[in-house]
Amino acid sequence: MKTNSFQARVHEWVVSCFPASAHRDRRERTHRFLEEALELAQSSGCTRDDAIALVDYVFSRVEGNVAQETGGVLVTLAALSTAQGIDMDDAGEVELARNWSRIDQIRAKQAAKPQGSALPQ
Repeated sequence: MKTNSFQARVHEWVVSCFPASAHRDRRERTHRFLEEALELAQSSGCTRDDAIALVDYVFSRVEGNVAQETGGVLVTLAALSTAQGIDMDDAGEVELARNWSRIDQIRAKQAAKPQGSALPQ
């Protein structure tokens, strides 16, 4: 990972905000990513029925390669951002700055969730 890349700076925030049990937990990080992806899809006009149909479609297929799927997420996020007139780099920087200012709130929300899940109790 590049020293001052966005990914490295997000990692610095995650380590500062969460205990190792949360920021190193792949299952929990996956659930948080899925939650955010669903929120983006919802705010972009995706319906619940569309989301459920896509879940069924994806899980009916062979599991992909994590590195390749990560690249696919980045490519499709860039394409969606462009289609919506959003600069994804700026949006990421704004959200990261906002997150640094909300560490106490984020920790409280994290404490209210079951360990290893993005779902509230």
